[in-house]
Amino acid sequence: MTEFTEITSGLRFPEGPIAMPDGTVILVEMFGPRITRVHPDGTKETVAEIVGGPNGAAIVPEGALYLCNNGGCFTPVDLGELLLPGPFDPERYIGGRIQKVDLATGTVTDLYTECDGRPLRAPNDLVFDAHGGFWFTDHGIRNEHARTSDFTGIYYAKADGSHISEQVFPVEGPNGIGLSPDGGTVYWAETHSGRVFRRTIAEPGVVAPAIPLDTSVCLAGLPGYQLLDSLAVDGDGNVCVATLINGGISVISPVDGGITHVATGDLLTTNICFGDRDGSGEYRDAYITCSGTGRLLHMRWPNKGLRLNNL
Repeated sequence: MTEFTEITSGLRFPEGPIAMPDGTVILVEMFGPRITRVHPDGTKETVAEIVGGPNGAAIVPEGALYLCNNGGCFTPVDLGELLLPGPFDPERYIGGRIQKVDLATGTVTDLYTECDGRPLRAPNDLVFDAHGGFWFTDHGIRNEHARTSDFTGIYYAKADGSHISEQVFPVEGPNGIGLSPDGGTVYWAETHSGRVFRRTIAEPGVVAPAIPLDTSVCLAGLPGYQLLDSLAVDGDGNVCVATLINGGISVISPVDGGITHVATGDLLTTNICFGDRDGSGEYRDAYITCSGTGRLLHMRWPNKGLRLNNL
């Protein structure tokens, strides 16, 4: 049986955890909406208030935080013991954007709001490569009132705000994104289809063209009613994707797509990241956001984790 330690609770839909070298975890509270630092003893401090809907996050060595802001495309639905992301409300939506946050001052700057003249709809998650750029997903919006749903894409952008390009289109509801340990493959999870896709990176920021009807672009599809959220890749190259409904982390082999499941007990388990608080260099400290119940959990991961390029 998996043993978890609850680090803190009372979070308003936590996402995007980042394990910091000092032992703290920086995360977003989508319905805060804010960026929060969680200390090892469970105390919390607000880093910055965020207008809209903070989602995925990453930090560069210089201390800036890069943020996917979904624009507030979800409304909170509070069921008492469970907090859910509800339907799109155009009155609270400010538009999707990639932002840069100064952790020292809390200053928030819009870095990207569009690509090739098309507005970003609801950026969700991002991952830096070894070349100073980052890949990100745009989850898009499902508007129940208008009976519409977006097709969106997988994007690559430079950290200095000088370049953004759409690398994969169309994609339906992309959520988590990650890179293989060698940086040669980009993975992403589609929430509603319950599938994890992958593409070969031909050069920094550019995917190789896909061959029509090539089934290898789909690493795995989960059976039954399982939705997918954010993901992280561990040191063995396994794609560890947070799984909704069947709450936990689904660990997918990059070789054959085989799946094992680590249950958390929260139907809305949304993110996992790896840290190295014991200084072993193996990054076996896994931090998991249980968003429905507003908790941050810790466990020792059975495999080596993976140090992110930007940390």
